[in-house]
Amino acid sequence: MRLKEEQIKRLAEKVYSDLVADGLITPRQEHGPAVAGIARTIAQDFSREQVLERDAERMLDETITAMGHGAADIDRRKMLRMIKEKLAKDRKIVL
Repeated sequence: MRLKEEQIKRLAEKVYSDLVADGLITPRQEHGPAVAGIARTIAQDFSREQVLERDAERMLDETITAMGHGAADIDRRKMLRMIKEKLAKDRKIVL
């Protein structure tokens, strides 16, 4: 999933305001730096997920190529999902 910078900023604002509203954090200063940190973390997470997606696609293509004619009956979407889940577990990424 790819979000625009403005969407990430709004999401970070929402996360921050929900944390404050639920009493999970107590603001000690202006909320700008905290929101910027949350937004940065969200953007980094999306970036890691995009890398994971590209790596899974590459591995799937390599696997299908190696299988040759036996790959005709493979469900690409199911196989891609399985590869992504394995890579995510190995890299400690929550999908």
